[in-house]
Amino acid sequence: MTIDFQQSRQLLQEFKFNDLFVYQLGWENPPARDKAVPMTINGLTYHRQIVAELLGAVIVEITGEIPNANIRKEIYTEIAQLIALENLIIFTDKDRFQSIWYWVKREGTKTYPREQVYFKHQQGDLLLGKISALKIPIEELEAGNLSVIDIAERLQRGFDVERVTKRFFDDFAKQHSEFLSVIQGIHSESDRRWYTSVILNRLMFVYFLQRKGFLDNNEPWYLQKKLQQSRERGEDRFYREFLQALFFEGFAKPENQRSPEAKTLIGKIKYLNGGLFLKHPIEQQYPHITIPDGAFEKIFKLFEGYSWNLDDSIGGKDNEINPAVLGYIFEKYINQKAFGAYYTRPEITEYLCDRTINKLILDRVNEISCRAGILPANDINGAGILPANDINGAGNMPANDINGAGNMPANDINGAGKIPTPQDKKFESITELLTKLDANLCRHLINDILPNLSLLDPACGSGAFLVAAMKTLIYIYSAVIAKIEFMVDHNLTAWLRKARETHRSLNYFITKEIITKNLYGVDIMEEATEIAKLRLFLSLVSCAHDVSELEPLPNIDFNIMAGNSLIGLMQVNDADYDSRRGQLDLFSKTYSQLLDEKNRLIATYRNATTYSEDLQTLRDKITTQKAESLLTLDEILLGEFKALKIKYEQAQLTGKAKKRELTLTDIKALQPFHWGYEFDDILQQRGGFDAIITNPPWEIFKPYAREFFVQHNELVIKSKMDIKDFEKEQKKLLQNPEIANAWLEYQSQYPYVSAYYRSSEQYKNQISIVNGKKAGTDINLYKLFLEQCFNLLRPNGECGIIVPSGIYTDLGTKQLREMLFSQTNITELFGLSNERFIFEGVDHRFKVCLLTFEKGRDTDSFMAAFRIDPREAIRVNQLDTFFNNQDEQ
Repeated sequence: MTIDFQQSRQLLQEFKFNDLFVYQLGWENPPARDKAVPMTINGLTYHRQIVAELLGAVIVEITGEIPNANIRKEIYTEIAQLIALENLIIFTDKDRFQSIWYWVKREGTKTYPREQVYFKHQQGDLLLGKISALKIPIEELEAGNLSVIDIAERLQRGFDVERVTKRFFDDFAKQHSEFLSVIQGIHSESDRRWYTSVILNRLMFVYFLQRKGFLDNNEPWYLQKKLQQSRERGEDRFYREFLQALFFEGFAKPENQRSPEAKTLIGKIKYLNGGLFLKHPIEQQYPHITIPDGAFEKIFKLFEGYSWNLDDSIGGKDNEINPAVLGYIFEKYINQKAFGAYYTRPEITEYLCDRTINKLILDRVNEISCRAGILPANDINGAGILPANDINGAGNMPANDINGAGNMPANDINGAGKIPTPQDKKFESITELLTKLDANLCRHLINDILPNLSLLDPACGSGAFLVAAMKTLIYIYSAVIAKIEFMVDHNLTAWLRKARETHRSLNYFITKEIITKNLYGVDIMEEATEIAKLRLFLSLVSCAHDVSELEPLPNIDFNIMAGNSLIGLMQVNDADYDSRRGQLDLFSKTYSQLLDEKNRLIATYRNATTYSEDLQTLRDKITTQKAESLLTLDEILLGEFKALKIKYEQAQLTGKAKKRELTLTDIKALQPFHWGYEFDDILQQRGGFDAIITNPPWEIFKPYAREFFVQHNELVIKSKMDIKDFEKEQKKLLQNPEIANAWLEYQSQYPYVSAYYRSSEQYKNQISIVNGKKAGTDINLYKLFLEQCFNLLRPNGECGIIVPSGIYTDLGTKQLREMLFSQTNITELFGLSNERFIFEGVDHRFKVCLLTFEKGRDTDSFMAAFRIDPREAIRVNQLDTFFNNQDEQ
């Protein structure tokens, strides 16, 4: 029997755990339920209270500051010894806003904690799914056959989660290959592979929606039924007839704009905006694509074997699929083999985002609270501070509100003419800040600080850090909104009321604001950026409880972009651009005019929330204009290469490489990303990004024979092939002229780029001089990304990056260390050993570190970087918990 999810969700969101277990799950009230018993662990006092019990098993709530993993384990041990061996513990903070649900798996003398983090106002589908296993129907109790062992088994069924992504990938990879082989109408192998990912990504998005009950009046098997109906009309019509209508009319147009034929085919479908469902460039290039029905039948059969959940975390039932799986598939099995990028566990991404973004917000709050003359001069009751009008920005809201309208009154936060000193309002942790929020702090966070943060991942892959950054910001927003609900500040509560009146789901609105205004990403692989956007969209959709709460998706094609983060112009000189443009006979507008027009068009596109037939035209216009501008920018970059006297070196089968002058084609092949053009508003107007969080590739930049020849002969794939056998096979392959030419072209891609990395002023800290000699002359991608992150940060910006431990041990990183110690404040250096394979596919002896630093800050002592304050990471599955649980992997 399943639980009533609507009522259970409401009780969970209100933290009414007793009502949840007694009235929804069939448990019993414990004796003396209202008494909370103090317990002291390591000098800290907590209060425990039995919430519910059944047949010797108990649900216990522990209140106070949420303890770290070690203390949680000690509390569990005490409860297991004194109260009941079979238990589920709910740790809640003093404000009853955040919680950790804690169950321990026992195998002999070993114990393995299983945890689920939950915050007030979250939808909680994943947690409710686990709790539902504890439902006890009245007829089972009356039969008298249940025992504590049965309850223990249900606890295990609900909370003993297993990782399933590897198994799903094996099945998915097979279907991906088969799907690819039957696509007709695309002659390029790489384009066909890319389009396979496009279609499968769309189908997975639709599958999540149908399992959520958001399609055609809550039809959970929407795609399968539509495939069956299509086959009844005729063979192989599903793709060209139904899916075209679903994608380009159903999701892309409001119902009153759809053709009668489309309405009949697709049924009741919510308009989700054309940004995601505009025609893909491949679809524009190849208008006669066909895919047989059988390919979709196999894909749907695979999907049917798994449950689908929009909670974006890896873990759950042994057949549970969630958006994080998409990132796991791409980063672990596709991206890393070619680019040295490795799947990053969510425990790491969330921890690093929390440390970096929380520090950024704390600095902003402390700076504002200590700065004279900019803060409102009214008391916390808000009389006259914020006009009580809507959030759409009619000109009366304070500056930098969510929609950016109005002016902020100038004075202090105390409302009595007193400018606070650093001692008055300096917060040491995000936990302290969120527990001491007042009206002025809430106002500044909502109106000024949070909407204006720019967060970048320059090696975003499939979006793991972007999703984690989004979660961190959602947590901050949620805490502020929860505080506003209890305030008497008229204007803040009026803002909140209007937000709820304008948007059916406040969580959806806030998440959409974060995705649109705060998050930026770049990756060299177009497929990666598409998956990153898809994961963000799924995270947004997960905020909706029902289909009526869905709003049009944001257009973030120009937030998350493809390109080479390491090659491109950081700044563009207007005169150089205009001069070069004149030489190319393209001189019609100045660089400033082109930038203004580009930014205006992108702003229009990004903010489009209602249907427009011109949306595709607008995006195409932006793309065309950018292509013209990028031609000139590539020419300027070519000039930089030539000024450094870099030449193209064409590899030969025998003898030295032949040098020639570089051409524009050579530059275009690098897929340069011109930061100064693409993000001119952030780099030029703000001085850089506020925060950068990333896990860059760790590979040495050089040709790899095995990597190349793996593409041409299956024998080389054998990991244990003797090196002599490999060399013999390589010689045989090179006897094929086509393979030989491809091998030479592959080798030739590296020397001129390596020369640029070694001689460009942009990467002046890559080569170290030790005792008068160059040390560590190999070009490593992580070193390049580290320096590029420094270049992209604004003064006082925060960076969190995962790099090998060589950053603090290798002679070749001496110059980078000097840059960090002299021009930044290193705030944390957390060393990790990979003995437990935290990073899969990386040698177990490999050592990694989490490095965070502030650009341009003076540091009293770099030893402060080795200090870890676990209080700031309480809300996530903390690293200490993660490491304690690794024996189970």
